[in-house]
Amino acid sequence: MLAYNYPILSLIWMMFMFFVFILWIWLLISVFMDVFRSHDLSGGMKAVWVLFVIILPFLGVLVYLIARGGKMHERAAEQAAQQQKAFDSYVKQAASSGSSVDELSKLADLKEKGAITDAEFESQKAKLLA
Repeated sequence: MLAYNYPILSLIWMMFMFFVFILWIWLLISVFMDVFRSHDLSGGMKAVWVLFVIILPFLGVLVYLIARGGKMHERAAEQAAQQQKAFDSYVKQAASSGSSVDELSKLADLKEKGAITDAEFESQKAKLLA
């Protein structure tokens, strides 16, 4: 009744409910990600948590946050650290490989010094340019 008399109140209520809905979806996704990210849970326990959250969503999420919520941040930080470590190793590997121009100049120097033959130079050059 109040919303009919004050349309702006209806708009504010709708925006609030939309915000709560988006928050709920984000919370569900976070709980499911944490369940499957946890290495300390067995497959059966993961299935139990998933079924509990699907069958009784509000109670399931609330119980999950109370029981295991304290470690959610630690698992997320651990995964971020692993991803950063993998990225750093990839960057180091890519940076150490050198460019083909550097490799060609090294091959030309070896050819000039007589360390490799013309045939070896051409085959290595073809490999680099391929």
